[in-house]
Order: sequence, then structure tokens, then C-alpha cells
Amino acid sequence: MNHLDKAVVAPKKPAEAVEQALYEIRKKIYPRAVTGKFASARWFFVWLTQLVFYGTPWLSWNGRQAVLFDLASRKFYIFGLVFWPQDVIYLTALLIISAYSLFLFTAIAGRLWCGYACPQTVYTEMFMWIERKVEGDRMARMKLDKEGNSARKIRLKATKHALWIALALWTGFTFVGYFTPIKELWSDVWTANLGGWSTFWILFYGFATYGNAGWMREQVCKYMCPYARFQGVMFDPDTLVITYDRERGEPRGARSRSADYKAKGLGDCVDCGICVQVCPTGIDIRNGLQYECIGCGACIDGCNQVMAKMGYPKGLIRYSTENAVKQKLSNEQIVRRAVRPRILVYTVILLVVIAAALVTLYEREPVKVDVIRDRANTMRDRDDPIVENVYRLQIMNTDEVARQFTINASGLEDMKLESERQPIRVEGASNRLVPVRVRVKREDVKPGSNRIEFTIEARDAAQDSTAAPIVIHEKASFVMQ
Repeated sequence: MNHLDKAVVAPKKPAEAVEQALYEIRKKIYPRAVTGKFASARWFFVWLTQLVFYGTPWLSWNGRQAVLFDLASRKFYIFGLVFWPQDVIYLTALLIISAYSLFLFTAIAGRLWCGYACPQTVYTEMFMWIERKVEGDRMARMKLDKEGNSARKIRLKATKHALWIALALWTGFTFVGYFTPIKELWSDVWTANLGGWSTFWILFYGFATYGNAGWMREQVCKYMCPYARFQGVMFDPDTLVITYDRERGEPRGARSRSADYKAKGLGDCVDCGICVQVCPTGIDIRNGLQYECIGCGACIDGCNQVMAKMGYPKGLIRYSTENAVKQKLSNEQIVRRAVRPRILVYTVILLVVIAAALVTLYEREPVKVDVIRDRANTMRDRDDPIVENVYRLQIMNTDEVARQFTINASGLEDMKLESERQPIRVEGASNRLVPVRVRVKREDVKPGSNRIEFTIEARDAAQDSTAAPIVIHEKASFVMQ
């Protein structure tokens, strides 16, 4: 009898359980203060953006707030321009211009928006400045956080947070001031007569500023902002980004200033860690470009300071391109390679949209008319020899100059139009609903829908105005049942 040999397999030892956290525990980052041309550029944009943001609502124009988005009245005032809901095309153009500008600048020079003009970056920079002034620089803040509770620590923390909250609330107040006349809003705050919605949005926007810039900081850029995730598809080997010259810097290592480091086989990087200490997102740029990098250039400033102290050439970390580092291209060659097909396409589209928007805005008629036929009052009784349709003309005067309007109708024989006494006055930046009746003899109109046309002439209401009138033609339907 044949028997099959059975292989004896030793039982496997149970695998050790490995516990892995789904989310990384946040390690608090203590960015070190740094000076240099990139730090100066960041502060330039901090001052520029905040002077515009905090100052614009207080400007006046023609006796009103210069920039006001009056949602209640559905009118947007931007200096001498008044936009209505019907002008949504300009908002569309603005969004397209913003999108293509972002694509263009990112394809050329990386995350310029993130590093210098993004509100998250700007307010984080402001909040960190307050933090440094109150608690000290990096080592002082780290030491303070490790200390136990004391009167000094509580005093410093309370002062810092009080200043943060004050800045956040003022930011929230300014934000609401773009939608509610800010001088009236200030009066309401001063007299404790603030409405519920205004209070809510001031506190909400203030809380968002305080939380994002004071507490979350780099977490917003790393986990909440979608731009950090799709930036890679807009980069190519000729995009200017923060780069570490690995060929020059490696192998890194500590050394004295007078040491012959090349004889020891070392590169220019002294492994001081300054580039990591100054980074607001806490990354090590020497490990290559990472999605957390916001392109602020702080590591360049920090590294250049160290290179200057060591007597080495600057630029170990620099704004450059992948091709430039690999092929050792000159600045002139980098600029020449920046002009490539995708950049030309973005530029052409951007210029065309900007030109079209400006031309449309320049030729924009300051008067708009909507004709609405009253379906409830289509016509009189069938035995009546007169057929009558009722319309409502919504006249919008988008300028801030009062105008007088005259209305006429044509398209059918012996048409008669009845309305309120003409000319009809419409004040600047306002609208008026004008009911009109159009009458026609039954014998002069065919059954069904008949085409008619309203002609609206608008003249400046000033007595001495000799300018040619604005003439608008609006088609409508006259119904005979």
C-alpha cells in the first residue's frame, strides 16, 4: 500500500500586533525669526494687503462708502461703479482672471500666493510677530511652554491671547464693514446697539482668524487648503521653486569656520538646522520639495545668513528650477526657459479675458430695463373693441446721477401707451417699477402673440444737460386671445 508522505510544516508564530495611528499627532512648531530679502518681501505684502483691507471701508466716494457690498439692496458699490445682480458676468470674469493668474504665477514661480499674499500666511505672520514681542524668540517660547504654571507664564500667555483676540475682532469688524456701512457699524458697536447678524459675523470671522492664525497655523496649509494638494500638477521642471543644491551641500556635517571641509569630504551644508527652525510649516527642504512648502523663502534667508558667517557662497538653498540645478543653468537661461508653451497659453487667455472685461465695462450702459408682462391682466372682455395688455417696466439707473425717462411703444397700428406722468424720474443708483398699459383696437391685432417694442429714452436730470439721450429698445409680446 502506497502512502503519501505528509510534509510537516512548523506552525508560524503569530505576527506582532502593530498599532498605527490614523492621524499624526501634531508637534508644535516654533518658527525662528529671520531677516533677509524674502522676509522683507513678506512684510511688504503684509503691510500692503492689510492697509488695503483695513483702510478701504473707511474711504468715501460721492457721499457714501467707496466700497460697499450692500446685500440687502442688492447693489455693489466699487468707487464710481455700481453693480447689480444682472452684472454677474463681471463676477464671472473676475473669477476667471483670478484662476488664470493663479495658474500663470504658479507655473512660473511656484506658490507665490501662498508665501506672500494668502490671508492665512499674512495673519499667521502678524500673530507670530505679536507672539515674539510678548514671549520672545524661538528658544524663549519653547522654554516658557515647558515651564510649570507661574504668575509670569500666565501673564505672558494672557497678554498674547488678549492681543490676538483684539486683532481678530477688529478683523471681523472690518470684514462686516464691507457689507454694512462701517461708520454706522462703528456707531452701533460704540452704543451697544449692534444687530444680531452683525454680531454673529463679527464674532464668527474673528473666531476663524484667531483659530486659524493663532492655533492651527500650518495645519490649515497642510490639511485644509486644497491648493497645497493640486499644486504639483502646475509645476514642471522649469518652474521656480525653493531648491536645495544637494550636489553642493552633501555630504553635510558640522565643522569649524576655519576647517578645510573639502579635505574632509564635506559639502557646504554645515547641518545647523536653521532652515528647519525658520520654516513656518516645519519641513526640512533638504529632503526635497514637499507639498507643505508654501514658498515663503524663509529657509533661503536663514541659510544665506549661515553661508555669510562661514564665508561660503550664498545660494545653497535658493529659488531655482529642477532643470537649472541639474544642468547648472545661468539666470539668463532660466528666464529664457520660462517662456514655454503653457506659459504663453495662460498669458494669452488671461490678457484676452482682461481686455474683454475692460471693454465690456467701458461700454456698459448705465441704464437697464426689464419688461415683465402682467399675465393676470392680459386683456379686456371679448365684447370690448379695445384690447389691453399690462406690463411692468423695471428701470434701473446704475449710475449715481439722477435721470428722467420717457417710454414709448411701437409695433402695432394705432397703439396707445398709458403710464404715470412722463418724464419719469429715477434717482441715482436706484430702480423703479413703472406699470404701463398698451391698448390696441381689436380689429388691428391678430389672435395670439404679437411682437411689440418699448423704446426708453434716458436723459440726465440736470436742467442744463445737453448730452444725447441713452436709448434702449426692449422687445415684448402683446397677446390677443
